[in-house]
Amino acid sequence: MSQSSTDQRVGDSVPGLPDHPLGKEREAGAEKPSHRWWVLGVIALAQLMVVLDATVVNIALPSAQKALGFSDGNRQWIVTAYSLAFGSLLLLGGRLADLIGRKVVFLVGVVGFAGASALAGAAQNFQVLVAGRALQGLFGALLAPAALSLLNVTFTDAKERAKAFGIYGAIAGAGGGLGLLLGGVLTQHLSWRWTLYVNLVFAVIAFFGGMTLLRRGAPTARPKLDVPGTILVTAGLFGIVYGFSNAETHHWGSPMTWGFLVLGVALVAGFSWWQTRAEHPLLPLRVLLDRNRGASFLLLGIAGAGMFGVFLFLTYYLQLTLHYSPIKTGLGFLPMIGALMVAAQLATNVLTPRFGPRPVAPLGMALAAGGLAWLTWLGANSSYASHVLPPLLVTGIGIGLAMPTAMSVATDKVAPNDAGAASAAVNTMQQVGGSIGTALLNTLAASAATHYLAGKPHTASVLGQAQLHSYSTAYWWSAGLFAVGAIVALFLYRSGRIEPAEDAVQAVHM
Repeated sequence: MSQSSTDQRVGDSVPGLPDHPLGKEREAGAEKPSHRWWVLGVIALAQLMVVLDATVVNIALPSAQKALGFSDGNRQWIVTAYSLAFGSLLLLGGRLADLIGRKVVFLVGVVGFAGASALAGAAQNFQVLVAGRALQGLFGALLAPAALSLLNVTFTDAKERAKAFGIYGAIAGAGGGLGLLLGGVLTQHLSWRWTLYVNLVFAVIAFFGGMTLLRRGAPTARPKLDVPGTILVTAGLFGIVYGFSNAETHHWGSPMTWGFLVLGVALVAGFSWWQTRAEHPLLPLRVLLDRNRGASFLLLGIAGAGMFGVFLFLTYYLQLTLHYSPIKTGLGFLPMIGALMVAAQLATNVLTPRFGPRPVAPLGMALAAGGLAWLTWLGANSSYASHVLPPLLVTGIGIGLAMPTAMSVATDKVAPNDAGAASAAVNTMQQVGGSIGTALLNTLAASAATHYLAGKPHTASVLGQAQLHSYSTAYWWSAGLFAVGAIVALFLYRSGRIEPAEDAVQAVHM
C-alpha cells in the first residue's frame, strides 16, 4: 500500500460509499493529509495549555493571595472555579464539537481561553480572578474534547495513530509536572500574573495554526442538541465536583459535602437513564458500553485521582520539608516527565500494537502503585538522588505505560459523529477523577496529621513528623488507587491485539 493511498483515506470520501463513516471525515473535520503532523502540533499545544492550567497557578497562589489580599478560606476557589466549570461542561463541549464542527469549536475555545486568561491575569481583586478562572474552565471544556476528537479523526492509520496518541498521552500525563515547573519559573522571575498571561503565547500559535491547517468540518446533518440531557449531566457533574471540593474545607458529614454528592450522583444516574430514551443523546451509550472503551474510561478516572498523590504532596514535601525553591521543585519533576514520555512512546508504538492493552495498562498501573508506595519511605533527611528520584522514575514509567494506552483505546473505533462525545468522556473522567483525588487525599492527609499530633507536644520536630506522616498516608492511598486500576485493567480489557476496523481496512485498499 502506498503512502498516497493512505493519505487519500484520511481526507477523502470512499469511492462508491457516499454514506460511509470514513467518507464523511472531511465533513467531520479531517485535515489535509500532508499537514496531519502539523495538526498534531497544534492540537498538542492547545491541550498542553489546558492541562498546564490545572497546576501552573498552584505555585503562584501565595503570591496572588498577598497581592489581592484574599483569605486562606477563599484561596481554594482559584482552583475550584476552574475545575467546576471545566468538569461540568465537558460533555456539552464535546457534543457541540460533533454538532457545530470541530474546527469552529476548537478555535472558539482557544480564543475564549486566551481572553479569560488575560482577564484573570489583569485581575485587581479576588472576584475578577475567580471569574476569569471560571471562564477559563468554560472555554477549556470546549477546547479539550474538540482537540482530542480532531486527533481521533485525523489519525486513522494504526501506526500513525499509535505515534500521535503516544505524544498526546504523554502531554496529558506530564502536563501537571510541567505546570509546576513553569509556574515556579514565572512566579519567581516575573510575576504570578504571568502564570495566566503565558496562555496568550500558546493561544496565538494554536489559533493561527488551527486557522491554517484545520478544515471547516461542518457536519452535513445536524441533529438537535439533547437539552434535558445537557441540563442533567451539567448539574450532576457540577454537584459531584463541588461536593468533593467542599470536602477540603468542610467535613464529610457536612450537607455542603454529602448533599451535593448525593444530588450529583442522582442527576448523573437520571442522565444515564435519559440517554437510553433520547432521540439525539448527548453521550450515546454505545460509546461507553464497548468493553475495552469502558475499561479505559474507568482507568483514566482512577489515574486522574491517583496522580495527585505525586504532584500535590510531593510538591509539598520538596518545598516544605526539603526547602526547595519553586523552580527547583519544578525541576525535580523533570526526570519523571522524561520517563513518562519515553514510556508513552514505547507503550503506544511497540507494546500495545504487539500485545494489546491488557498486559500494558495493568503493568503501568502496577508500576505507578509501586512507585507511590516507595515514596512512603521518604523522611526529613532524605536526599533527592537516592530517595526521591528512583520512585519518581518508576511512577513516571508506570503512568506513561497506562495513560496513553487508555486514551488511545478509549477513542478507538468510535464513529466520526461520536468522536466529540467520546473525547469529552475521556476528559470528564480525568477531571472528575482529579477532583475526587484532590479532595479525598487532602482530607485523609489532614486527618492523619491530626491523629499523629493527638497527645503530643507541638514542637517543631513533632510537627515536621506529623507533616511527613500526612504525606505518607496520601502516597499509600494513591498507591491503592493505582493498584485497583491495575486489577480493573487486568480483568476488563480483552486479551489480544486491537485489530483495525473493517471499514478502515477497506478504505486503505480503495
